[in-house]
Amino acid sequence: MALQARVIYDFNSENPGELSVKESEILSLVSDQDIDGWLEGSNSRGDRGLVPASYVEILGSNSTCAESRYSNVLAVGFDHLQNFSQPPPVGLPAYAAPLQQQQQQQNNNKQHSQGSDDDWDDDWDDSSTVADEAGTVGGRYLDSEGASTYRVTTYAGQRGNAIQTKSSATVGRNLNRFSTFVKSGGEAFVLGEASGFVKDGDKICVVMGPHGPEWQENPYPFSCTIDDPTRQTKFKGMKSYISYKLTPTHTQNQVSRRYKHFDWLYGRLAEKFPVISVPHLPEKQATGRFEEDFISKRRKGLIWWMNHMTSHPVLSKCDVFQHFLTCTDEKAWKQGKRKAEKDELVGANFFLTISPPPAPLDFQEVESKIDGFKTFTKRMDDSAMQLNATVSEFARKQMGGFRKEYQKVGMSFKALSQAFEMDQQTYSSGLNLAISFTGDAYEAIGEYFYEQPGKDLDPVMDLLALYQGHLANFPDVIHVQKGALTKVKESQKHVEEGKMDRAQADGINDRCNIISCATLAEIQHFHHIRVRDFKAQMQHYLQQQIAFFHKITGKLEEALQKYDNV
Repeated sequence: MALQARVIYDFNSENPGELSVKESEILSLVSDQDIDGWLEGSNSRGDRGLVPASYVEILGSNSTCAESRYSNVLAVGFDHLQNFSQPPPVGLPAYAAPLQQQQQQQNNNKQHSQGSDDDWDDDWDDSSTVADEAGTVGGRYLDSEGASTYRVTTYAGQRGNAIQTKSSATVGRNLNRFSTFVKSGGEAFVLGEASGFVKDGDKICVVMGPHGPEWQENPYPFSCTIDDPTRQTKFKGMKSYISYKLTPTHTQNQVSRRYKHFDWLYGRLAEKFPVISVPHLPEKQATGRFEEDFISKRRKGLIWWMNHMTSHPVLSKCDVFQHFLTCTDEKAWKQGKRKAEKDELVGANFFLTISPPPAPLDFQEVESKIDGFKTFTKRMDDSAMQLNATVSEFARKQMGGFRKEYQKVGMSFKALSQAFEMDQQTYSSGLNLAISFTGDAYEAIGEYFYEQPGKDLDPVMDLLALYQGHLANFPDVIHVQKGALTKVKESQKHVEEGKMDRAQADGINDRCNIISCATLAEIQHFHHIRVRDFKAQMQHYLQQQIAFFHKITGKLEEALQKYDNV
């Protein structure tokens, strides 16, 4: 008989994979062993998914299946849950610990980017414990000019106190502790649990533009070229890799970087900026990494990636990105790498660095814009996939079928010319030569078709691949903002019911406003670069198409002239 459980609290699913259940409903469980506070089961209709372990009672048991798991956990931050008819929180151990311990654990458990093309160099493997480096105090970095840092906190209580007090807000936590809103630190920030040291140089400003919030532009814009991919070796030739030469325009100093260095940088940026779409790197490849075509394709992808990085007002000024572009000294490189990996302004603390416009946003208008952008990204993703498939098929036909067909026509013309040569009449020799030249022209046109996709269709597919990466990022960005809006609505409801102070609700509103400003600023930046990139790419495509057909026309006109002397 299948293991069964009775639902003791209503649960409404918030994320894919979860199962909505009603009190007294009977579920069939896969196992009585919960995974991080969740059980997998199915209802009488055959719907299957995850439910909170503390929301069900296994039939034949005198207690909920999660009771022993949570029996010794203090209900920190849940003083408002005194009504025991209400469902208990899920995943309590993860957030019942003090915030400082959570942040320390996050720093210790940061996942470094893995699976790059090559093994790490010795200077990247250095994981030894070192004393504080020059320019640091207790692990916190100071500006070279000695500028001090200041503490920013969203805790309730007097700012700057050594002892920090948890917010007494009664807004509940998400049941799914694996949601992007939780993992990004958005929930912790909105609930007032973020605290960190922020330097003036770390502040990220959002300004109000003509179309809404925008990132403040980089006052010193620059670009960066990627040239001269070179195969190099180490360990006496036993290990090979490709090195790229990077030259930023604001320094004019060339640095050498490998793909794994790009991969490491991407990992740091994706972790640090939860509401910014960090462009995806070109895909990795297990075999054929040293083939000329692959190296050329990867370089083009890295150039697109770099262009998006340098044109982003926030990413272009980020310390770790500047370190990646400018550092040439091995010792300084190691120090900068360790500093980036110990960065405390990630997750919830990242939002402390954002400075929004003075006037707060209208959350109803924000929600409408976010919903509209969500619909837009879905439509754009579908059309980009369709265009990519169509262009890819068209390129395949040009390089295969079209080439072969034109070559077959050319060979047929030449066969006819060879047949005419059997006439031996002097007055027909000019015609024979003209027909033979026509055959050569068609064979050459077949080669033109073979070469053309690399000039016009491949760049279009490269651009689509880059934007499909952006479109894959935005559901997580939107999820963070949606989660913040949900907390605002919960706090407003609690205020109306007299369960929360207005000051606490205002704090949640302010922090949601920060996330909303950052999200809308990123959306605005996406639209700006989208218009810029697709305008330039479509112009390039049409220019190449015009040149292509001019080239074909020229070849045919040249063949036509051969008949003038016949």
